[in-house]
Amino acid sequence: MSTVFMVIQIITSIILIASILLQPGKSAGLSGAIGGGAEQIWGKQKGRGIEEIMAKITKIGAIVFIISSLAMVYLQ
Repeated sequence: MSTVFMVIQIITSIILIASILLQPGKSAGLSGAIGGGAEQIWGKQKGRGIEEIMAKITKIGAIVFIISSLAMVYLQ
């Protein structure tokens, strides 16, 4: 049973690493501060769909990782 949780944890950790690395940065520096205001005024939204999907994948991956970690500690 411990092996099953270990495999789940390895797969989840790979998913977490990939989803975190694929997420875009939240701040664009000084150019984002200057140009970002104009985008908000005109209602221009930049690819929000993929950002939300990656955030959900990260949250679900983190929850599964924590649960599998706690299960492995309980089994020991």
